[in-house]
Amino acid sequence: MRLIFMGTPDFAVPTLIALAARGHEIVAVYTRAPKPAGRGMDVQPSPVEREARKLGIPVRTPKTLKSAEAQETFRAHKADAAVVVAYGLLLPKPILAAPKLGCFNVHASLLPRWRGAAPINRAVIAGDAESGVTIMQMDEELDTGAIANADPVTIGPDMTAGELHDVLARRGADLMPITLAAAERGSLILTPQPKEGVTYAEKISKDETRIDWTKPWQQVHDHIRGLSPFPGAWFDISGVRVKALRSTQGEGKGPPGTVLDDKLTIACGTGAVRLVQMQREGKRPMSAQEFLRGTPVKRGVRLA
Repeated sequence: MRLIFMGTPDFAVPTLIALAARGHEIVAVYTRAPKPAGRGMDVQPSPVEREARKLGIPVRTPKTLKSAEAQETFRAHKADAAVVVAYGLLLPKPILAAPKLGCFNVHASLLPRWRGAAPINRAVIAGDAESGVTIMQMDEELDTGAIANADPVTIGPDMTAGELHDVLARRGADLMPITLAAAERGSLILTPQPKEGVTYAEKISKDETRIDWTKPWQQVHDHIRGLSPFPGAWFDISGVRVKALRSTQGEGKGPPGTVLDDKLTIACGTGAVRLVQMQREGKRPMSAQEFLRGTPVKRGVRLA
């Protein structure tokens, strides 16, 4: 098939690779423009742009798709379909209507649950036992398109958002070529999303990343793993910000935020969590044991 690929972050890269490996003619890759990143604030191309250039595919980075010029350029590709994975720009109606078979999106949830910007984080934070990927044919609304395919994934009790991200990226890459093949044959069945069970995955804000030890241990644990590795749930100890990257259920009880033993078991509103992996500000991730060697934390200390 003659395809346009539209995506930006790491999550989109496996699907791009899978489509290229299947021999599809990817006539253009659309991605967000390079932006400053890192300590030196050097301009960095998106992960999708880097992969597209390795594959020798022309890259376009328009700031908007609303202009007549951008829409005419898009139509001129004469694509059979467009594949969209975490692109980052809204697609107006003329763009959605341009490809012969439409625009197909990989979304990192089982729609209609967790429409929106942060479905992976929100599913883990909410303590969901299941997530998945949905392939939908896009329409003008936010993640409301008809479902073309879906693949459920179990969320383990200690699974982090980062781990779920990687699983879902692979599942989306497997599912999209199957979906496109059915569309090309004319055998693809599209199912409208149910009206029940709709939830929205709002973007993670900075003011919700600090750990609230007064919550029950399960909510604290889900918060930690739901923000790991990025942006990271954090606490303060002696004026130093520390991200908690992994945790599990601990034993004991006490005033919320109190260190209960020499293994970094922390009391919560009810129950306790044991911190397994942390990261000091500006440092690499490390195990709790490594952390304690460099930052002794005595029993009875209260974490803020």
